[in-house]
Amino acid sequence: MKLTFFGAAHAVTGSCHCLEVNGKKILIDCGLQQGRDEHDDNALDFAPSYIDYVLVTHAHIDHSGRIPLLVKEGFCGQIFTTRLTGQLMSIMLRDSAHIQESDAQWQNQKGKRAGREAVEPLYTVADAEAALQFIHTYEYGEIFDLCEGVKIRFNDAGHLLGSAALEIWATEGDVTRKIVFSGDLGNVDQPIIRDPEFVDQADYVVMESTYGDRNHEPPESYTEALAALIDDVFSQGGNIIIPSFAVGRTQELLYFLREIKNEGLVKTAPNFTVCVDSPLAAEATKIYAGDLHGYLDEEAISVLQGGDDLFTFPGLTLSQTSEESKALNADKTPKIIISASGMCDAGRIRHHLKHNLWRPECAVVFVGYQGEGTLGRRLLEGAKSVKLFGEEIAVRARIVNFKGLSSHADRDHLIAWAEHFSPKPQQVFVVHGDAPVTEVFADTLNERGIPAHAPLYEEVYDLAANTMLAKGVVLETKPKSGGASAASPAYVRLQDVSKELELLISRSRGRPNKDLARLADQLRQVMDKWDA
Repeated sequence: MKLTFFGAAHAVTGSCHCLEVNGKKILIDCGLQQGRDEHDDNALDFAPSYIDYVLVTHAHIDHSGRIPLLVKEGFCGQIFTTRLTGQLMSIMLRDSAHIQESDAQWQNQKGKRAGREAVEPLYTVADAEAALQFIHTYEYGEIFDLCEGVKIRFNDAGHLLGSAALEIWATEGDVTRKIVFSGDLGNVDQPIIRDPEFVDQADYVVMESTYGDRNHEPPESYTEALAALIDDVFSQGGNIIIPSFAVGRTQELLYFLREIKNEGLVKTAPNFTVCVDSPLAAEATKIYAGDLHGYLDEEAISVLQGGDDLFTFPGLTLSQTSEESKALNADKTPKIIISASGMCDAGRIRHHLKHNLWRPECAVVFVGYQGEGTLGRRLLEGAKSVKLFGEEIAVRARIVNFKGLSSHADRDHLIAWAEHFSPKPQQVFVVHGDAPVTEVFADTLNERGIPAHAPLYEEVYDLAANTMLAKGVVLETKPKSGGASAASPAYVRLQDVSKELELLISRSRGRPNKDLARLADQLRQVMDKWDA
């Protein structure tokens, strides 16, 4: 009975773990690596025929985005998830495939002029369509037999519609172990979806740690804060640009904006326009407006029982075509534009940033996690200018971060979830966090008497004997030669220095702004030198 870590080990994205029981190989998630986590062009780290089953915790691409590649390269087993995750995967995997095809086409247009060989997309829309045929769904709370010696149950993880923490009961010979995979645990008191469910007992826990080193700021009234910002920006004639994840976060925003409209909280322009510029978001919103029995929180249920729609209101428009998207920037009327991607690294949002970042009367509002190396993170960290479509764009718009809108549990809620197990697990494997954060959160759990460890890539663990069978390796991101490899001593030293730098920055809060600005400029000079 073995567990191997193929993704999200000392990284936030690319979740992928393999459980072996009675000769069967069960993959828990198969996500894309994104941002700085990406290595080896997202190639699979194992032969697809090696896998018998796939269990999907939720539809986000960093948990499901390599499933079409798995099928393309020969997987022909079964995929299990919740009903609404299956519905969301249907649109998200098709969209991801379209992006893969578009990116390959763009690279080939440039490469042809440079004399480079043509590249193939990671997978195509046809591959995504094929993958969807393997999906089987269950509701929360149902226990079902996966294969000999393995039972499964999905529990509400409160992160995204249909998101789940997995309970797996595995028996091999006379040994039975219960393994719990948290998936992504949600924040509490979110609109629409319910709070994460606790799980009572586990021998082993594989849990996320996205915010394992910090808490969210005390929750504010989102509707009042957002309404005040809308009033201020619209009074100056500006636009509000919101980079938002098309699935989950966009629907939450529409929920809040419906409340703002209904309560008349915006005085300057009570009939303000909201434009959702994302075909994927439009498709996802249809699913959110469908059969949500067993998935909604009490407040959302009361809204529906009162006869209201959760996500529509006067002044809302949905842009489908690229022509409609371009027209938004040609129209000078102040408006709210919600567009993907949520971290600003792809999609239509980059066009809206190009047209609005340089305007001091505008605001860019972040409502979700911004990964390292993303354009969104650079803007939040105070970039003075950014390059978009080959053009240097000055950052003069107001940059606003609604930190409390995170869909991930923060440090205290992660701890509470881990401490709920009774008795304590034999081992907690801390994954799905930036490398320093996974170590910090593992140390936090150990200090509280919960055995915890942050595994590395390709680490193998014997769950029957509670021992490590093979040590993991540190991945070098985007190596020049194919494949993942162990880091050189110099690279490991560089990683150690980066951890020290993060500690220095965290200790610098409250220092004079002049000193902080000088340090930021010096670091930027070093990074620009090495990126050149």
